[in-house]
Amino acid sequence: MSAESEPTLSTQPAYTMDDATALRLLREGQIEVAGRLVEATNMTLYCTVRLGTLSAACVYKPVRGERPLWDFPDGTLAAREVAAFEVSAVTGWRIVPPTVYRDGPFGPGMCQLWIDADEEVDLMALIRSRHPALRRMAVFDAVVNNADRKGGHMLPLPDGHVYGVDHGVCFSAENKLRTVLWQWRGKQLPREAMAVLNRLEGELDHGRLGRRLRELLTAAEVEAVWQRVRNLIETGVHPYPPEDWPAIPWPPI
Repeated sequence: MSAESEPTLSTQPAYTMDDATALRLLREGQIEVAGRLVEATNMTLYCTVRLGTLSAACVYKPVRGERPLWDFPDGTLAAREVAAFEVSAVTGWRIVPPTVYRDGPFGPGMCQLWIDADEEVDLMALIRSRHPALRRMAVFDAVVNNADRKGGHMLPLPDGHVYGVDHGVCFSAENKLRTVLWQWRGKQLPREAMAVLNRLEGELDHGRLGRRLRELLTAAEVEAVWQRVRNLIETGVHPYPPEDWPAIPWPPI
């Protein structure tokens, strides 16, 4: 972590906390800012969140700290991060760490459980691999239309699980998929992925996910999510890189 201050915190490791407990902690806990992640483009604060005897480290991104982007409406990145978590939760793949939208020391914003990644993992080797967790992430990114899947946005854990973070530039109604995970392009989707896509379609049509995304995104963006899921189900293959958009983010890590 690169921060303006190096906090010393006694916290429960994020990957041992169940999601329901983490979400309650993030929603109801008291946030205390410990430092700023200076490498982040937008204001990204490293914090402690405490509720009774429970505590954890978290990332807090206030809306007021978002830099304007030419291709995404101002003040919407935090909601997109929460929307990514909502989709991740329905997949059952736990790609996105528990994430909520709440008020904080600098106003409303996104609050996400901090994940301590395994720093011994070679990220370049990981992104070139065919790790099953990355294949799930590639499907997830196609659904949420992730415009910035870099290697540095992957957090591998010692047990082999891989989290993904930084989903503020997702859910555009236009095709903006840009990722380092193109190794499965054109390949048949695994049976597991097809089952997840069918679940997502049902949740978007008649379930809580559709209602929740309509609270966080525009109607056109929610319709585009449904269309991407439908296209993946109908083709049964991983998407190909777009021809009118840079396929790989820069820098890739």
